[in-house]
Amino acid sequence: MSTSATDLFGFTETLTELERTKLQSLRDLLERRARPHLAQWWEQAESPAHLRGEIAALRLEDDPDLLDADGRLGVSYVGFKHFEFARFDMSIGTLYGGQVGMFRTVVREGGSPEQVAELDPHIASFETTGCFALTEPAHGSDVAGGMETRATRDGDTWTITGHKRWIGNAALSDLIVVVAQDTADGRAKAFLVPRESPGLTLTDIGGKISLRMVRNADIVLDGVRVDESQRLQRIDSFRDVSAILAQLRFVVGWNAAGLQAGAYEAALAYALGREQFGRPIAGFQLIQEKLTRMLGNATATLAMAVRVTELHRRGAMRDEHAALAKTWAADRARETVALGREICGAEGIRVDNDVARFFADTEALYTFEGTHEMNSLIVGRAITGLSAFTR
Repeated sequence: MSTSATDLFGFTETLTELERTKLQSLRDLLERRARPHLAQWWEQAESPAHLRGEIAALRLEDDPDLLDADGRLGVSYVGFKHFEFARFDMSIGTLYGGQVGMFRTVVREGGSPEQVAELDPHIASFETTGCFALTEPAHGSDVAGGMETRATRDGDTWTITGHKRWIGNAALSDLIVVVAQDTADGRAKAFLVPRESPGLTLTDIGGKISLRMVRNADIVLDGVRVDESQRLQRIDSFRDVSAILAQLRFVVGWNAAGLQAGAYEAALAYALGREQFGRPIAGFQLIQEKLTRMLGNATATLAMAVRVTELHRRGAMRDEHAALAKTWAADRARETVALGREICGAEGIRVDNDVARFFADTEALYTFEGTHEMNSLIVGRAITGLSAFTR
């Protein structure tokens, strides 16, 4: 797997030969099966769900030869897997990562041993698909204190009523992990709700300018009934939910690094092939300056992602580490894709040009996993000892 164009400092050298081979197999599959249709899928907001089985067959998560003595994937491999998806396309990365990252982690960390034993073997293979429903129409950043979705227990049955929004992969999922407030104790609980449950209405969100291939949905739950056995048994408060989500926050740095790498590679290829005044524009001083800034941003983001992932693996990652990485990397990503669009001129706004797709998708990256403002306040609280959050 060659990433020399965007890995100037050689971070991929920490990968083993087997890990490189595995990631190259992912890159080859995406280039062969997705590249010819990518612009069309994006423009038509069509999710390539059919790719899930082919990607799962690569065994990116559960190949025993990739696991260490503790049954874990290598720390660099975990990061560069996300990097490769984002470098190619963020929507396809979300199609895969929402399943094996978000959904699988919530089940593994929030479920009982019996629930994990029943579900986990089928998640990486996509035999059982799922998504995570937390955000609500009126509550994003303040969902911890403002959640309106309610769950009421009657014997061994729960009744859930509420509304969730922006739930990625929902229409492609068998199970939806719904977080709701228990009316008895006011604490957050999480439930495995089958998508076809009576009382559950799912509507795709259209008109998006970012991540157009992701099937984000509005979900209305009107008296949806589930058994106690469908409640994730180790989630009993929003603190439990937050602790699980904290394990995933390091990924956003890799997404930002991969997205910038993809934009840089596309802009560089265009600059080398586009001629003006009798020579490639890549030979113009101002174009080279833009390319240098793009590479610098991508490299710095990659370095931060590598370090935060190392801290995460050692159990030393704090909230401010992930928050700083997210807010800084997403900010740099905005600059990087804007520079790429400038380099490509009018062609930079056409869907057939990868730069346009990266340019649009960065706006979603800038917002999810905590807004720029919320993450800035988390870092500000850590460095000053003073909370600027208001109620």
